[in-house]
Amino acid sequence: MVALSLKPLAQQTIVITGASSGIGLATARRAARRGAAVLLVARNRVALERVRDELRQGGGRAELAVADVADAEQVEAVVRVADAAFGGFDSWVNNAATFVFGRVDEIPLADHRRLFDVVYWGVVHGTLTASRHLAGRGGAIVTVGSVLGDRALALQGPYSAAKHAVKGITDAFRMEFEAAGLPISVTLVKPGPIDTPYVEHARNLTGAAGVRNLPQAYHPRLAARAILYACTRPVRDLYVGGSGLATTLAGTLAPRLTDIAMELTARRLQTSDDPGRPGMRDSLHAVREDLAERGSLRQGPVRRTSLVLEAQVNPLATAARSLGEATLAAGAASLRRLLRAR
Repeated sequence: MVALSLKPLAQQTIVITGASSGIGLATARRAARRGAAVLLVARNRVALERVRDELRQGGGRAELAVADVADAEQVEAVVRVADAAFGGFDSWVNNAATFVFGRVDEIPLADHRRLFDVVYWGVVHGTLTASRHLAGRGGAIVTVGSVLGDRALALQGPYSAAKHAVKGITDAFRMEFEAAGLPISVTLVKPGPIDTPYVEHARNLTGAAGVRNLPQAYHPRLAARAILYACTRPVRDLYVGGSGLATTLAGTLAPRLTDIAMELTARRLQTSDDPGRPGMRDSLHAVREDLAERGSLRQGPVRRTSLVLEAQVNPLATAARSLGEATLAAGAASLRRLLRAR
């Protein structure tokens, strides 16, 4: 087995697909602030130009490549841009995605295929392309999966199926790269509900005015933190958000009960009377408005911390913090008992 050694972030060039909004945009901004050169990839040239200019004005190094990851030739062209602009790259982030909400039997087959072309084939195209470049120099391939790759959700059937496929192919790539002795780290990041514009970008076939995120939602910058951690440290999987991990555990430990719970709540929790920003609606087949990290639908508090993520990226500090909190709680309880005894 090859010992993997990844560069510090400030010494890296990172390719980020789906960089015009949501998790990809948050990751690009965080990477640039920490000194990495960033190659922004998405379909929306206007949005990419604005992000590139923003990062450069902040002192960052950034370039763009317009590409639809569903097209292998367009993905190959991204490498040529990276070579010309930065002399190559050190990490590749498979983040581009698209979404459809609705019952499986009511979603046209063309929409099923388009979603798989982006979510699954985009990962295949990106990983194959990146691995050919990194085979001789080493680096990281970080794929943004989902907890829905562990446990399907009603009304998000095609997306859940595609993320299951993403998990399977990522595991296969990892094993085969290791067996071949390639110095490439392969990580699957599994976010739970993240407060991005994806529900506004989604094609909505539910019959409701709009769709919404499941509770509890987390800030996209937490996902960005996990992605950049994986660019610098070889790690197999990273969960972002305790609510998503809880869904995975429930589906594993009590699959039938989880089915029933989702059947009873899926529509109520995922549909809304608010369609969101009109300019962002339905980017499945065409480019729509971008440039937002977070969604515009305010449907409850968004968590900016994740103890689950902290426990994975900084286990000693998290253990110390948890112990400290437990000690303080025990001390407070003892004090209350003492006061009551008086």
